[in-house]
Amino acid sequence: MFVRGKAPEPLDPAVVDALSKVQTSTLGHLRDHGFPRGLRPVRRPLSFVGTAFTVRLPHLDSTALHVAADEVRPGDVLVVDQSGDDRSCFGGMVAYTAAARGAVGALVAGSINDVDEILELGLPVFSAGVSARTTRILGIEGSINVGVSVGGVAINPGDVIFGDSDGVAVLGRGEALEIAGILAGKEAAEPELKEKIAVGARLSEWSGALAQFEAGLPRDPVE
Repeated sequence: MFVRGKAPEPLDPAVVDALSKVQTSTLGHLRDHGFPRGLRPVRRPLSFVGTAFTVRLPHLDSTALHVAADEVRPGDVLVVDQSGDDRSCFGGMVAYTAAARGAVGALVAGSINDVDEILELGLPVFSAGVSARTTRILGIEGSINVGVSVGGVAINPGDVIFGDSDGVAVLGRGEALEIAGILAGKEAAEPELKEKIAVGARLSEWSGALAQFEAGLPRDPVE
């Protein structure tokens, strides 16, 4: 059986612009959830912000992914849940089609192939690895724009996918703009801090690490 859910609304351009100016690792200072595990970028540097356009595949059958590649829109990130299979569902033609339709990136909970083609194409892709073993067009089942799980993170159609050279994060649409503002504020303080460190200020004093470290040192024995 196949399922086609409703395609999500595009992101507010203000969200895309704001997140494009900050780093995923700055978010990593503030929270632990929302970071898919076990995925690596096909290349660095890279950066993208887009709307989750999700696909769920039943292991060997990539029928739904070929349909989804044709249906992604400008600004979408193709998010693929491969139901735990490690073979490749995402090769050169799928990548080319998604990019031609306007996808800004892809997140694949499985492997990829045709790496040289994908690198030449320039489409940012996070995946679990590379494999010459591939899926097939079998017409068994698959779902487009439904809730999926990628790297231990639940992703819904329309969620914000925020990726760069440090990693990839998933944000809810309603929180994305506020989070981007918080991240921008933290990053804006760094140039001044670097100037102070250059002339002798201590990073550990600024972060509070020194106070905690010294508080944890053994006390002198009482005579």
